[in-house]
Amino acid sequence: MSDSLRHECGIALVRLTKDLKWYQEKHGTPLHGFNQLFLLMEKQHNRGQDGAGIGCVKIGAENGEAFLFRDREIGAQGLTQIFTRQIKSYSDKLREAVIVPEFPETVKRHFDFGGEVLLGHLRYGTSGSFDSISCHPYARKSIWPTRNLLVAGNFNLTNTSELNTSLTDRGAHVIYSTDTQSILEEIGFWLDEEHDRLFRAFREEGFEGMAVQEKISLHLDVGAVLRRAARHWDGGYAIAGLIGNGDSFVLRDPSGIRPCWFVRTDDLVAVASERVALMTIVGSSQEEVQELPPGHALIIKADGSAKVEQVQTPREKRHCSFERIYFSRGNDPEIYAERKALGAALADDILARVGEDYDRAVYSYIPNTAEVAWYGLMDELRRRRRASVGETLRRALKDGTLDEKLIDRVVLGGWPRGEKVAHKDVKLRTFISQEKNRLQMASHVYDISYGAVKEGDTLVCVDDSIVRGTTLRQSILRILARPSPRRIVIASTAPQIRYPDCYGIDMSEMGKFLAFQAAVALCKDRGKHDLLREVYEDCVAQAERQTGEMRNHVRRIYDAFTEEEVATKAAELVFPAKSGWKGELILVFQKVEALHKACPTSRGDWYFTGDYPTPGGLGVVNRAYINYWERREGRSY
Repeated sequence: MSDSLRHECGIALVRLTKDLKWYQEKHGTPLHGFNQLFLLMEKQHNRGQDGAGIGCVKIGAENGEAFLFRDREIGAQGLTQIFTRQIKSYSDKLREAVIVPEFPETVKRHFDFGGEVLLGHLRYGTSGSFDSISCHPYARKSIWPTRNLLVAGNFNLTNTSELNTSLTDRGAHVIYSTDTQSILEEIGFWLDEEHDRLFRAFREEGFEGMAVQEKISLHLDVGAVLRRAARHWDGGYAIAGLIGNGDSFVLRDPSGIRPCWFVRTDDLVAVASERVALMTIVGSSQEEVQELPPGHALIIKADGSAKVEQVQTPREKRHCSFERIYFSRGNDPEIYAERKALGAALADDILARVGEDYDRAVYSYIPNTAEVAWYGLMDELRRRRRASVGETLRRALKDGTLDEKLIDRVVLGGWPRGEKVAHKDVKLRTFISQEKNRLQMASHVYDISYGAVKEGDTLVCVDDSIVRGTTLRQSILRILARPSPRRIVIASTAPQIRYPDCYGIDMSEMGKFLAFQAAVALCKDRGKHDLLREVYEDCVAQAERQTGEMRNHVRRIYDAFTEEEVATKAAELVFPAKSGWKGELILVFQKVEALHKACPTSRGDWYFTGDYPTPGGLGVVNRAYINYWERREGRSY
């Protein structure tokens, strides 16, 4: 994705179902759970560049000993720093106490993360402060194990203020306003209620002392807690949590917007945001890794028993299509095939604009994450070329016109030519990952393969998506124009991004979207200023009424023009005029229908179509347009 766009956060959970001695004997180390957590997080490191955090619960800790632990670190290297710090701390303890590190009992007693239940989070924040306290997991502590809670997740809620109001109405003193804190406190509230209910019941039955806590732990209904906590949540989420007694859970939103996968083996249960991480690290097959159904929770009790339980009524599946286009790692077998299909689906529109003069066309991709889609496009172009060659040869054989010149021209020449034209400096990208610094240094992130494109060629570059067009305008197009091609085609595997996202991706300021800027410019060019004002007035009226039957009024702006008209105007807006290049720029966007065909299981397309899976989405569209009209910056949810 050539534009700066926040990724999705990532979660990992490891639940060891046997004692540490088992892992010592089978895997050669009692730190197997800790190592598995690190590897699962490292395999998903593309999902977090702001920071990381881990948590642990030790089951069966003796009274007086700590049983819940947490460590967090901000920054792109936060994950490595956490695990390095913990291993060093443990090694120092061993040296000081002169203890043999191979003993499982030593690990559990002296290593903070030598427990049976481990939780990890990779942060790619869309809001909040930029420090370690903003990293997950968030904690809620108590001297009662069943009241302790660690929560981490990949989510955004649209109705955080309403949830905080509900907490306040119950007598809570709410300090923080983030959705993470709201989720933590809501789950914590109902966890307290469940604890108190069981405490009273077992005390009345005559249980005393530690026996009460043991009975509470055994009968704690985690599913009931989650049902009560999540009943008013509006958003997309995959939330993992650890309870101090050793129970753990992972909950997915009713539409399945955010991804969540799990696998059970003979000695552990593991959860991750991406299937391929579990396949690689746990060593499971594609069939063994299961997708957590929408509206369901995976609940693992302290005794190691696990079940998938429905917590909310599932809705129509609306898995985020950006997971398939960009966020998830491309080596997942289904995602790899889908990205190739997305590239192949661009062939018609590209050829309609540049023709089949392959001798004067170069096909490439930018950035590197678009490479798989480029393979798909090249396969499709070659398939069509083979079909054309076959038809020409059959006709020549029939007519008796087959000769060496025809073979040279048709068979040996004129095949689609692919080159790696643009290079991205990953080290430099890490250095300038903060967006406020990106713009002034963006021209140094990309460079070109000199000599791959000749003056007068047509250069076609596949991109994952075009969001704001800022990097295209300020950097990429200037670089691609250096060899003076007569035409540059940027082909996006994603459709035009027209509406804000409020379920995880940091795409909430509508006025920054290139497609929206193009539609507004068309309105002004064609004297449709009244339409822009009318949409604003309707959004304000709808926001004030807060009716249950909300409409997407912004869609009327796009309905006034064809997709091709919006794409043409968008190309005008990002044309690199200051570069001195005089060629033709064409932007090609994926069709929504083609997206659905290529990614049949991921129907989440609200940022393209405005069709939101929850009521909160329409409220975000309202606020986003109102903010644009009133020239207010910031998130619209």
